[in-house]
Amino acid sequence: MEVAEQIRPDVEVLQKCVTGISGLDEITSGGLPRGRPTLVCGSAGTGKSLLAMEFLVRGARDFGEPGVYVAFEETAPELAVNVASLGFEVPRLERERKLLIDSVQINRAELQEAGEYDLEGLFIRLGDAIDTVGAKRVVLDTIEVLFGVFQNSVIVRSELSRLFRWLKDRGVTAIVTGERGDGTLSRFGLEEYVADCVILLDHRIVEQVSTRRLRVVKYRGSVHGTNEYPFLIGSSGFSVLPVTSLGLQHRVSSERISTGIPELDEMCAGKGIYRGSSVLISGMAGTGKTSFAAQFAAAACLRGERVLYVASEESPEQILRNMASIGLNLRGWQEKGLLRLKSERPTLCGLELHLVSLHEAVRVFRPHVVVYDPITNFSSVGSGAEVKTMLMRLVDYLKAQGITAIFTSLTNGGATEEQSEVGISSLMDVWILLRNMECSGERNRALYVLKARGIAHSNQVREFTLSTNGIHFIAPYLGMAAVLTGSARLAQEAEDRATRARMSSEVESRKTALQARERELEAQIEALQARLAAEKQDALREIRVLESRQDQMSRTDAAMSRSRSVEEERVHS
Repeated sequence: MEVAEQIRPDVEVLQKCVTGISGLDEITSGGLPRGRPTLVCGSAGTGKSLLAMEFLVRGARDFGEPGVYVAFEETAPELAVNVASLGFEVPRLERERKLLIDSVQINRAELQEAGEYDLEGLFIRLGDAIDTVGAKRVVLDTIEVLFGVFQNSVIVRSELSRLFRWLKDRGVTAIVTGERGDGTLSRFGLEEYVADCVILLDHRIVEQVSTRRLRVVKYRGSVHGTNEYPFLIGSSGFSVLPVTSLGLQHRVSSERISTGIPELDEMCAGKGIYRGSSVLISGMAGTGKTSFAAQFAAAACLRGERVLYVASEESPEQILRNMASIGLNLRGWQEKGLLRLKSERPTLCGLELHLVSLHEAVRVFRPHVVVYDPITNFSSVGSGAEVKTMLMRLVDYLKAQGITAIFTSLTNGGATEEQSEVGISSLMDVWILLRNMECSGERNRALYVLKARGIAHSNQVREFTLSTNGIHFIAPYLGMAAVLTGSARLAQEAEDRATRARMSSEVESRKTALQARERELEAQIEALQARLAAEKQDALREIRVLESRQDQMSRTDAAMSRSRSVEEERVHS
């Protein structure tokens, strides 16, 4: 029997409260448990308060669910200032009675453990705040302040259970933040046991590079992602990327788009590449990788498509200036809002945070094409396996979004050209290899399409040049043993032209001689024909004379015969 058949129709399913936080709802399969408390724990600086505030703001602003924020360490004005950089207008929501911030200041120096301790005062205060705005969401930040001076774990556990039960009875979806303990998820090591959902935030430093990660440690009554997920705190709030859940279920397009270079389109069956493809442009330094990537970007902008160009070596102004030297006015596309340049060093943050950052940029800008130039610099941040894993997730994510991706990769001297430095060539749909070809004391640029999945592509090596008019392909020329480029090609072409000229002259000379001989022979033939005609006339006359004589002799013989016959008759008579 299937699992679906075993579940009774009358069984109540756990209801979810959508957080509105990018990626978190996907990880939790729909959001936090509605009407139940969630513990968000982590060490200082991991973003617990910001996540809790965004949960409230998005609920009040986007889902019509007012909220109450109870702060035990910060005042309401301080909280409003802290989240203003994320675009959250807390004062406006307070004026509209969609949000209420209650600052409860507790001086730990004035507290001491004596006798029974309970939270009745907090319950009364919190209940009034909930009723005031009709709150559906509640945040308590942070829980340690309430029990900071108490050592009796029995009392702490009892009151924590009462607090969480009280929140459940009020039917509010709550986030309770807590500091991480020494070897435990929370300071007292008890909160994670009474909470229905536990989210752990972590801010780690590895080789002087920081990365923020989130993990759903526990979620009663619901399936959820159990891996660690990098997250970013950006200008628009939290952004969590569930990169480890990406698969190969994305749709593909049959539409072909131009590369912006007609000759390269011709090398790809005359129609360019498939939309949504991943394209790798690799080559040694100075082969023109960035120029080709910029040409791809300009062609997309010309079609009216948005392009996100991420550079890890050059600043936006440097890219705009350099590409203008080959006739590409990228600044114009930038001013029209079709091109967004984003420059950052790989060492700015960890690999997965780069991935989250790009995810956020894609979510905000919604590009049709993404250019990453180059990807080889990521090797300075992580090991080869880590870089390959990160780029694999990046490729899968862009494919899932239907975005055409252009990656450039530097091939170091001495390395095999048919192998990318970061080992992701197998992930690419199209691989364009640029080369410097040395011949006759000079280096010239050449290109060939190493692979193009699903596309019949040329196997020719094509020479190209970069000039103020852009990328220009030169017609292929094959020498006796190899492809000739540059001055060697020009010299060989000049020699071939001279050889063809000599051969042409020889052909004309031979034609002239042949025509002269033909006329000479024709004249001889005419003379012979005339002589033959004359001799024929003479022979015919002689024949007629002979025939006349022959007739005359025949007539004479016939007459003589008749004369003898008469004489004989006379004698007999």
